[in-house]
Amino acid sequence: MYFKVLFMDAKNYHEDLSHIRSMMERSSRFISLSGLSGVFAGLSAIAGAVYVYFRLKREGIDYLDGDRNIFQPALIRELIWVAVIILAVAILSGYFFTATKSRKKGLKIWDATTRRLLVSFSVPLLTGGVFCLALLFHHLFVWIAPATLIFYGIALVNAERYTLTDVKYLGYCQIILGLLSLFMLGWGLLFWTIGFGLLHIVYGLIMHKKYK
Repeated sequence: MYFKVLFMDAKNYHEDLSHIRSMMERSSRFISLSGLSGVFAGLSAIAGAVYVYFRLKREGIDYLDGDRNIFQPALIRELIWVAVIILAVAILSGYFFTATKSRKKGLKIWDATTRRLLVSFSVPLLTGGVFCLALLFHHLFVWIAPATLIFYGIALVNAERYTLTDVKYLGYCQIILGLLSLFMLGWGLLFWTIGFGLLHIVYGLIMHKKYK
């Protein structure tokens, strides 16, 4: 009987510790990120890449023919606008899926943790955005794709401290992909498709299965 009581006390103690850890995690980390938002962002990126591929076809450019691909400034600007539209769609869909998940869990989507997450994520991202605008200004177009992947990856790794730990692995993959693309300039569309498309889909599916 005495050992049974000790066992029950130990069990309750561990349950209390688990509950406390859960409460601390909820207060210090934004845990409502939806894996579906990653999947939708990836699909949007792939749809954009397909559009760009056939847009280049209309210009008489076969992107996958193995040649070094360097485009005219006017075409580059159009591609940038396509990227901006895809980014907007990804952000809006991410907010929708995340807000839906937060409501289901009874969690606030906007609090001090969310603000810290956004600041942590935005500083490297905005820095990278200004850097890419400078590249665009100086017509150094082939460097834009590697820069976007690298700075985006740094932003994800930097934001990991305020959200799901798994985010940093996506960030590491984006950084590695961006570094690889530095040695294959002119193939930005391909690396963008892999980084913002395929990697987001794989990450989103894993997160959806793990945290659903």
